[in-house]
Amino acid sequence: MALPKHMEDFVTAMQQVYQFPMTVDEKLDWRPPPMKDGHRGRYLWTDAFGVFNFITLFKETSQPHFLVLAAILVETVHGVLGRTRDLSARLPGASDESPLAGGLRIGKNEASGSDGDGQYHHYLTLWMLALNRLSIASGEKKYNDQAISLARATHPAFMYQRDAPRPQMVWKMSIDLSHPLCRSEGNLDPINGLVTYRILQETSGNPEVLKEEISGYQKIVDQKWKGYTSSDTLDLGMTLWTVHWFWDRDDWAKQLAAAAIRDMRILFHESHYLDLPTAQRLAFREFGTCLGIRVHPIAELEPVAKHIITDWEGASRVPIPKKNVEMESLEPMDLVMYAAALCPGAFKRNYLN
Repeated sequence: MALPKHMEDFVTAMQQVYQFPMTVDEKLDWRPPPMKDGHRGRYLWTDAFGVFNFITLFKETSQPHFLVLAAILVETVHGVLGRTRDLSARLPGASDESPLAGGLRIGKNEASGSDGDGQYHHYLTLWMLALNRLSIASGEKKYNDQAISLARATHPAFMYQRDAPRPQMVWKMSIDLSHPLCRSEGNLDPINGLVTYRILQETSGNPEVLKEEISGYQKIVDQKWKGYTSSDTLDLGMTLWTVHWFWDRDDWAKQLAAAAIRDMRILFHESHYLDLPTAQRLAFREFGTCLGIRVHPIAELEPVAKHIITDWEGASRVPIPKKNVEMESLEPMDLVMYAAALCPGAFKRNYLN
């Protein structure tokens, strides 16, 4: 198969993680290999990017088997992270009919502790949107339905005091969603929730779907967005990506985009963040910056995205990582986010229309 020139490094990076066939003659028997990091080889954030990227490959090459690979990856993740750590049972609340009604584990290697397994709100919303994109790309309603099921099941665990003028959120829950592991609110969690749940609702065609959940997120966002500020590369990039879905429809999204761009100017043009050596930086966080810049085209910041990519290619972190034992666990995340930074594709609002 002749690969488009702009996709060569994209594919090289993805192959380091997923070792997938580029062509299919007969039966497709691929299964995603265990990653270098993640419990039982799966990690929800990384695999969500993997699903998005396979959809991008499908669109850029017109090869339908890449959609099949995305679907196989989804099934594999549900079969591992949708089950208890010993894989003996589905997570509490889930069933064969509703396999995501118990949520999805993060995929942390440790069962407990400060960096132990559990469920992250921002990982779940990213996975919901990956399912939504697969639904649209494939024309199969079931994937958006699965995302809605996941949204309904996990929302009550992460948001409380829902009838208050300003509901409260936690950003990490236990594996069984029975208690919070961190009571603070993620900076982007209500924004992620509002945008993702609205996209699921619009795709469903039913304005009653997730209506109450959306209302709760909207109440938080209405009171939170005016105070937004960040100096974190991943947070800034993912903010721009998240709000680009509605930036020309909702004033809060437009203003949040402006705030993120303002803070990027400060970080990169005034504070000269990229003058730091790569040894003091994290690749995947900066690839999040690139993603935000490239889905929400900002001509003045495109040189920042190019600088970031050049830095990490020059450091031999991507697309083929130089052996580094200390950083090995981050390789899969670095690689899939690098690919998305090169070609955002399915991460872009109108890409699949």
